[in-house]
Amino acid sequence: MAEFVIKLADERGRVQEQSHIAATAEELRARFTQAGYYVYSVKAKSALGSGKKKVKQETFLVFNQQFLTLIKAGLPILGSLELLAKRQKDPYFRAELEDVAARVKTGESFSQAFEAQGGYPVVYTTTLLAGERSGNLEEVLQRFLDFQRVSLTFRKKLKASLIYPALLIVMVIGLFIFLISFVVPRFAQLYEQMGTKLPAMTMFLLDLGHKAQSYGLYALVVVGALGFLGYRWAKTEAGATLIDKIRIRLPVFGSVWLKYQVGLFSRTLSTLLTGGLPLVPSLDTAARSIGSKQVSLAVYRSVETVREGKGLSPSLQATKVFPDLAIEMIEVGESTGALPQMLNSVAEFFEEDVQTNLTAAMSLIEPVILVVMGVVVVTILIALYLPIFSLGAVPAGQ
Repeated sequence: MAEFVIKLADERGRVQEQSHIAATAEELRARFTQAGYYVYSVKAKSALGSGKKKVKQETFLVFNQQFLTLIKAGLPILGSLELLAKRQKDPYFRAELEDVAARVKTGESFSQAFEAQGGYPVVYTTTLLAGERSGNLEEVLQRFLDFQRVSLTFRKKLKASLIYPALLIVMVIGLFIFLISFVVPRFAQLYEQMGTKLPAMTMFLLDLGHKAQSYGLYALVVVGALGFLGYRWAKTEAGATLIDKIRIRLPVFGSVWLKYQVGLFSRTLSTLLTGGLPLVPSLDTAARSIGSKQVSLAVYRSVETVREGKGLSPSLQATKVFPDLAIEMIEVGESTGALPQMLNSVAEFFEEDVQTNLTAAMSLIEPVILVVMGVVVVTILIALYLPIFSLGAVPAGQ
């Protein structure tokens, strides 16, 4: 399968370009010709050098809420898609919705049409598939929306709690660069004119300022290149796995990251099971929805043992990744036959725990950053003014 860009015109003569996945360009051309479109051209997307863009989560959430309202009111899926595509303000998302509507018009299912677009959460397309198979798309879509609202609210709280510390860190770095690059060289010119012997701390700072002026741009280019290479490496399987291992082993924040991922896994699995999907495919989908490679690999390992007939809780416990409390709660849910409800409880517990731990950690980090900022500024000022203080302390006549 490959991705193509097709230029076509509908029955009203409106010309548009859409992205589609197909086995060959001829197959894609035939599909739209049979649907009544006039096809101008079909080109491989890789040859155009265009990248895949993601739709904003809020925009996607609003679309699904409107779509659910329309199908509850009795409108058919195709009519609802076409109506929402016309009203969509985001041109990229509008083109994708038009593509989904065109695919549904040619006989593809709703879930297949969205899956072909790429870039959408796998839990979404799997949820749609479960709703189509069970004939209860409205209820399943409502559960997905509830899941997304809770997830989005939680992520916004996490980001809000990290904004102030991030600003402080940027201020510390910016202040240090300003002092070294602009303030220190001015003092260097002053002391050169004075011709006095300078303390070692002042000499070190002046030398650092001189090097910053001479090699600062080169250092910036090197740091940028290393950052870009590190970013590309982090996108590889080996890089993402190693970074996640380090992240989980970090003091304080490693535990917070693990609990956040376990909460996300629990809520995703609960949504899929409630939608009527069997346990094994639900686990597989939940594993693909997790950001942590360690947790994701642990879930994949548990899938194998669940297939062999073992329970979910002992399978997860054997991975030695999941917290004991999560295992115990899942075991209770299995024994009582209320696993989806218990998984929701696991998610709520760990999300609340993450929020509490993160708030406590931020309350400690913020004063630490301020203290570091103060120490940096005071140290630089002392080093710069120390020769002046020394001159003022020299007795008259000496």
